[in-house]
Amino acid sequence: MSIATSSQTLPKKRKILVTCALPYANGSIHLGHLLEHIQTDIWVRFQRMRGHETYFVCADDAHGTPIMLKAQELGITPEEMINAVRDEHMADFADFHISFDNYHTTHCDENQALSSDIYSKLHAKGHIKTRTISQLYDPEKGMFLPDRFIKGTCPKCKSEDENGDSCDKCGATYSPTEVINPRSVVSGATPVLKDSEHYFFDLPAFEGMLKEWIRSGALQEEMANKLSEWFEQGLKQWDISRDAPYFGFEIPNAPGKFFYVWLDAPIGYMGSFKNLCNKKPEIDFDSFWAENSDAELYHFIGKDIIYFHSLFWPAVLEGAGYRKPTSVFAHGFVTVNGEKMSKSKGTFIKGRTYLDHLNPEYLRYYYAAKLTNRIDDLDLNLEDFAQRVNSDLVGKVVNIASRCESFISKRFDGMLSTNIDNQALADEVMNAGDSIAAHYESRDFGRGMREIMALADKVNEYIAVKEPWQLVKDETKQQEVQDICSLGINMFRTLMIYLKPVLPVLADSTAAFLNDELIWDGHKKLLTDHKINKFKALLQRVDMDKVNAVTEASKENLAAISTDGKKEKTNDKKKKQEKVVDNSAALANPLAADPISEEIQFDDFAKIDLRIVKIVNAEHVEKANKLLKLTLALDNDGTETRQVFAGIKSAYQPEDLIGKHTVMVANLAPRKMRFGMSEGMVLAAGPGGEDLWVLNPDDGAQPGMRVK
Repeated sequence: MSIATSSQTLPKKRKILVTCALPYANGSIHLGHLLEHIQTDIWVRFQRMRGHETYFVCADDAHGTPIMLKAQELGITPEEMINAVRDEHMADFADFHISFDNYHTTHCDENQALSSDIYSKLHAKGHIKTRTISQLYDPEKGMFLPDRFIKGTCPKCKSEDENGDSCDKCGATYSPTEVINPRSVVSGATPVLKDSEHYFFDLPAFEGMLKEWIRSGALQEEMANKLSEWFEQGLKQWDISRDAPYFGFEIPNAPGKFFYVWLDAPIGYMGSFKNLCNKKPEIDFDSFWAENSDAELYHFIGKDIIYFHSLFWPAVLEGAGYRKPTSVFAHGFVTVNGEKMSKSKGTFIKGRTYLDHLNPEYLRYYYAAKLTNRIDDLDLNLEDFAQRVNSDLVGKVVNIASRCESFISKRFDGMLSTNIDNQALADEVMNAGDSIAAHYESRDFGRGMREIMALADKVNEYIAVKEPWQLVKDETKQQEVQDICSLGINMFRTLMIYLKPVLPVLADSTAAFLNDELIWDGHKKLLTDHKINKFKALLQRVDMDKVNAVTEASKENLAAISTDGKKEKTNDKKKKQEKVVDNSAALANPLAADPISEEIQFDDFAKIDLRIVKIVNAEHVEKANKLLKLTLALDNDGTETRQVFAGIKSAYQPEDLIGKHTVMVANLAPRKMRFGMSEGMVLAAGPGGEDLWVLNPDDGAQPGMRVK
């Protein structure tokens, strides 16, 4: 039996096609790839739970010179190599619970037919131009060299062994023909200049349409602003051809000329969907891709390929008579422990290496908890990763079920009560569904996860105050125990409905335990007079030994080498690090640092700018025993923020601080610490340890207000 609490109906059914950027078919899936695929999968699963007709497709990007050369190096055909890599990619994605409707390859009949058809339509409309260009040519390999296969001396700063189009040392960009003493990376030979006729897509012809489209709401504001810079420089015709030898599709009526990989790669979205339609004739390809389609089309991509997806791709679609994307969503890069992924440090982590040691749903949740709808880089701090999963999923959500189930099973034969002990709490948790749905829809997953965990805190507090483990000792209080624990189980169920797009396997286990199907609209209801099954452990805590095993298994160079190439003096460095950490405690608790301080005049004290601020983010600091890194907003809209390291880790979990107000010294000179720049001081008081309290002015406090 169930009691409905709302008559709200599902939104109008939508038709949605979603894609991820295509992984290149010459390497393994790593945690950077997985950010995008997990983000997209969460959004897709949410749309499916809402009852919308949603399809999720992707494919391996299988063409180009690097694949041709890699296959030659391995002594196999390109087809053999890309098929093996695709099998590996599909296995990795499946084990991270990425729910593709179809995962294909760009090297397929569907993509070749669509690429040729689109090119022919563009050609017929006069959007393809030809001209002769000069390129560097490897005389030994008999091939033109892409920029990345040329090395030489930078023409600007004269640094040696730099790339063919840019210098890592001085940051200059240039043409490969400008490189001094160029050499072929493929053979080592000195390349020569050679002329060749190439085919160009007339991108400037679409400038007006593109200017309007990028400001139509189809792109994030940061993307639109960035793309505007390209118009200031002036759009240029886009070279879409490559000379043989090349692994790809030959251009129609142009023997020895092949489509550049970035021409047929995005068409691969269409090719993969076409392949799905061929398997399932009930899905109509044209209803999603025709120019007048009322379906929605979304691309999730990394910020490094915005140019291709938001200028070239919509222009190609427009020119060939197809619909443009509804939206293109870009995300930032993944860093690990605050730095770029590093093979020597063991933080360039392949998906399979992670899976060998850790539950994939840990990563799904951690990414969700940190993802916003902006183009921000996301840091996978491994210590914070373990602590957040243990605190949120095990310590808060699953803890509700484990605290309540044993009473229901042992005392009441697994039957939930017909009574609702606290209707106000039940309504608060159930009514949060609309807000959480809005966060999912807008891809602001981190905000949604924080709201869910705040609700979990309230449910745990309710159980703690009621103390059913004490009441059960009194035979006259058995009905009260059943009512309390039944509500706890119901609240756990509602929270798991909200978390199902993020944690599909845990949700399935929960559904089996509760003898109930976790559908989105179920958040409006409570299970009463309902029998549940015996509880089994749903989720284990993250073991830091296993996290460390992932990094150890990922290391290619175990030597302790510093950034300047010299071996570190570990003992001296450790002492310096400890000194920095110890001194940082005074930043958070100046009263506890030293009870005897130098006397100052009032005029000196009056110079201190004490400002009310809002803690908009808080996170652990790797290898710091006492520090938390706080992001503090000095105004209501969060446009002015400061980063402060505070020695309050012994008293607070980061997630408990987010959203609180506090007082900071706003005019303290920034201090460079080992972990970064600290731009102020948070005020706290207490003897230390767990007895340490951040000042929390709630009554009318607004960020930016000065404390007088």
